[in-house]
Amino acid sequence: MQKMRMTKKQARHFLLEHQGINSKEILLGKSGILAYMERVRCIQYDPLNIVGTNPDLVLQARIDDYNAKMLQQLLYEDRLLIDGWDKNMSIYLTQDWPYFKRFRDQNKTKYTDPSRGMEAIFPQIRKNIQQHGPMSSLQINIGDKVSWGFSSTKTSSAAMEMMYYWGELGIDHRVHTRRMYQFMEKLLPQPLYTASDPNETEQQYHDWYVHRRLSSVGMLWSKGSDAWLGMGFKAKERKDAMNRLHQQDKVMEVEVEGITSPFYIPRMYKEIVMEMQDGKGEQQHKKASIIAPLDNLIWDRKLIRALFDFEYVWEVYKPVKDRKYGYYVLPVLYGDTFIARFEPGWDKESGTLIVKNWWWEDNVSFSKELFERLQHCFHQFAHQLGANDMTYSGEEMTSMTWLNNLAKKVDS
Repeated sequence: MQKMRMTKKQARHFLLEHQGINSKEILLGKSGILAYMERVRCIQYDPLNIVGTNPDLVLQARIDDYNAKMLQQLLYEDRLLIDGWDKNMSIYLTQDWPYFKRFRDQNKTKYTDPSRGMEAIFPQIRKNIQQHGPMSSLQINIGDKVSWGFSSTKTSSAAMEMMYYWGELGIDHRVHTRRMYQFMEKLLPQPLYTASDPNETEQQYHDWYVHRRLSSVGMLWSKGSDAWLGMGFKAKERKDAMNRLHQQDKVMEVEVEGITSPFYIPRMYKEIVMEMQDGKGEQQHKKASIIAPLDNLIWDRKLIRALFDFEYVWEVYKPVKDRKYGYYVLPVLYGDTFIARFEPGWDKESGTLIVKNWWWEDNVSFSKELFERLQHCFHQFAHQLGANDMTYSGEEMTSMTWLNNLAKKVDS
């Protein structure tokens, strides 16, 4: 099979077009969210909320009029999206529920093992939810503490999460980030809830999942990275699946200049790749975007370093003494270049977005257009957050003023 070839610039533009960032396509409202989800299939969930949760930050970079209520409606009213396991904890299309049956069945076998001593707990949880409706783990207190995850928790809390992992319980809604559990059969249409796994064999499941993960990013190499987390099978099985997909012509192998490892792109995106090669995919209007810490675009940090020459580490889990920048720092993209990163804060009481620190990348070319795009970007970011004011390092000033001041500091 003939390999396709791309320059690094073409590869960057393909990724950004696929991800709906700096794209020709304008995405708006809930229909825009669903259009993006149809393409990437999932976004990663993380409950940490400094200036919005990770899904909020992913979507505000793509949906021009985004606000968090849109996502909540799609999840808990329209039920077109679902909280579940994909790339770790994620949000994915409800229609994909049957494809994860294998994962749920494996968890049921794992968590109902008699050696765990949980048999008496599950019936009590069912009885509580049957009697009272949706309940959180705070409202059911059964048993002593058990080791669970990275710490210990009460037995009933661990049991509810087990039932969630095997699909008996789902999330009816959230109170802030706390899950309110309900029986999954009450949240999904019965035919969908009971649907069989479309993948009949383990091999078919591997092929489906690798192809899905390629779509979630746009292009990946077969190297190990965080982009492959949560799939539940080994690197050899992943590489075997990639080879089968390539032989079946379901994925294309692409060479990128200056990079020895080949990349793989789903065959359905061949036309977009060819547009990039022909120069038709060149970005006409550069856009500035604030990128989420667990954004699909940067799931593979080594790939981002190779294509964008940008190093990013989310330092939330690093000890303070080991942090280079700060606890919660977000990258800033302009066109196809990461130009800066900043540490945000949010004073909810006063409705103020706070820029605590700002770091320009090296060799940024400052221009009037750059600052106009950044101003628009921060206006949009403040809108999704519900902010009505903004400060930089404690100084009250407009976004354009502090951005210009930053530029002057660099120039001097």
